[in-house]
Amino acid sequence: MKTKIFSIITFLFLSMSISAQVDRTKMPKSGPAPKINLGTPQKFTLKNGLQVLVVENHKLPRVSVSLDIDNPPMAYGVKSGVEGFVGGMLGTGTTTISKEKFDQEVDYLGARISFQSEGAFASSLSKYFPRVLELMADAAFNPVFAQEEFDKQMKQTLDGIKSNEKSVAAIASQVDRALTYGKNHPFGEMTTEKTVKNIGLQDVKDLYAKTFKPNNAYLVIIGDVDFNAVKSQVTKLFSGWEKGVMIPQALPKVTNPETTEINFINMPNAVQSELAIINAVDLKMNDKDYYAALLANQILGGGGTGRLYKNLREDKAYTYGAYSGVGASRYASRFKMSASVRNMVTDSAVVETMKEINKIRYQKATQKELDIAKAKYLGNFVKVVERPSTVANYALNILQNNLPTNYYENYLANINAVTLDDVQNAAIKYFRGDKARIVITGKGIDVLKNLEKGDYKINYFDKEGNPTVKPEMTLPIPAGVTAATVVDTYFDAIGGKDKVAAINSVMMISTGKVQGIDLTMTQKQAAPNKMAVVMTGMGQTLSKQVFDGTKGYQEAQGRRKDYAGEELEAAKTTSAPFADAEYKKGKLDRIEPIDGENFYVIKHNKMEIFYNVKTGLKAQEVRTVKGPQGEMKLPTTFSDYKEVNGIKFPHKMGQKMGPMDLSFDLKEVKVNEGVSDADFK
Repeated sequence: MKTKIFSIITFLFLSMSISAQVDRTKMPKSGPAPKINLGTPQKFTLKNGLQVLVVENHKLPRVSVSLDIDNPPMAYGVKSGVEGFVGGMLGTGTTTISKEKFDQEVDYLGARISFQSEGAFASSLSKYFPRVLELMADAAFNPVFAQEEFDKQMKQTLDGIKSNEKSVAAIASQVDRALTYGKNHPFGEMTTEKTVKNIGLQDVKDLYAKTFKPNNAYLVIIGDVDFNAVKSQVTKLFSGWEKGVMIPQALPKVTNPETTEINFINMPNAVQSELAIINAVDLKMNDKDYYAALLANQILGGGGTGRLYKNLREDKAYTYGAYSGVGASRYASRFKMSASVRNMVTDSAVVETMKEINKIRYQKATQKELDIAKAKYLGNFVKVVERPSTVANYALNILQNNLPTNYYENYLANINAVTLDDVQNAAIKYFRGDKARIVITGKGIDVLKNLEKGDYKINYFDKEGNPTVKPEMTLPIPAGVTAATVVDTYFDAIGGKDKVAAINSVMMISTGKVQGIDLTMTQKQAAPNKMAVVMTGMGQTLSKQVFDGTKGYQEAQGRRKDYAGEELEAAKTTSAPFADAEYKKGKLDRIEPIDGENFYVIKHNKMEIFYNVKTGLKAQEVRTVKGPQGEMKLPTTFSDYKEVNGIKFPHKMGQKMGPMDLSFDLKEVKVNEGVSDADFK
């Protein structure tokens, strides 16, 4: 026994000695990439050309099926948007079952069935899958395309276009694609109200008949199924799907500008600029430098560890986030950096971004950066590789992109093989800082003056990507018009100065929703400058602001902060119940055109107040405040004026706070009642 104990002690001592000799100041060398053994889907092909991939997985009693019709991209010209009608109308009833009964049965089975213009998806419990596959096939091959449903889709589509007219992000995304690829390219053409109104029901039927064919189609089934049983059912349901002839369109050549330029889209309602720096690239998944391009992009803008994020957010505080991506496609793709930046730093954000793009081209990255980028890709790959859906998706990628059958088995080794030289060469080739489109969608009056001081030519485009002229920055103020006359006109517009002067107090109750939470805002105001705003939600008081004329405080999450300094002085000079009386002391700064209408803009302290020249009504207040990222502008919009007790009050109010949009509807107004001194304690 003593001998045995002695042996154990000796072993431990030797182990500790060996451990002590390890140099822990050096990172351990990476071992060889682990060998990945991806499962292989079972496959068969029907006589009509439909290729079927089946991945059996019996861990859960669920099955999903996706239909992917891999037609070459196609432009629709003056009828752009017609493809959306095909996807929207499939699944709205068939020649054998009404829409109502179809939806009821899908709900009863606890299934999901959806369609796109060239594809479909369904999922369900495995015991219901045979019937769900029948329903999907029936909807795909026996659509009704009823006029009533077409009219409904038309209204929804036009409403969607209308709702995006003032969305800076939506317009930026549309136009930067149009500028990158060209409006006559499938990836760049724009769907507008005009192109949608050119579409008729017969166009939808014709497009479906032309493109919904099995020649280039893949059916992928994943889950708790038996291959032989699935093969039998698919053969029965899909063999009657007739072949078609799809002739590829000749795609326009996609090019970069000869020299870097700024493409500016004016959005007068923008409170921040959407910045994108774009290069068209010809990159495919089987290119030798594909992996190097991925890693170069990861180092530059692939998330929180990327240089763009560290520079524009962490160091400069210009934005909430800055990212980049590089695409690979058989047809056309692009490298794109993107960020939403504050108006006043738009020009600086351009300078810093171009600096980072050029730096990764002309200076090698560090080994540490490359190791972090590799770890990111390797970790993500290993994390998803065990999923049945990954097996199917990778197999589909191999078929569609003409990749070697061992492409994903060698993925880790190919990532690990990338060197610093490879990264720099890929950056030089694909991140063309010298031939880039700098696309900025923002408020010209706030950002153009500084952009014009830079080195790049500025081209102007409208919201549909058409060339246009530089937007008017201001309009001349007519003689005799002052801040006081503008405010007096506003008082006349809402009911008259005498009626406004007779109001001593106002109580307003509004409701809204943010991030799914129902909110109630109660505002009470009393002359000469008393104010209380209480926000409630989830059965509790979320925030409170109170000012009794001489002192006040803010309270949120149990924390109270008394007004002091500039904040206190501003509260003392605020007029109530109508703050506009105080705005008379401001400066009429300009007349600004916004979306076809002109607005007087009064500057008062750190506020800009917008009054409609035509109606006299107040449309917006923009307050400049200090935030964690520096100064930022917080706009509050007013609309839907309705009369209460002879005075017009805005019944809709919108607020933008960083990435959040808040909208409130006025539900109740009390004039000269419902307010007491106790409300301001």
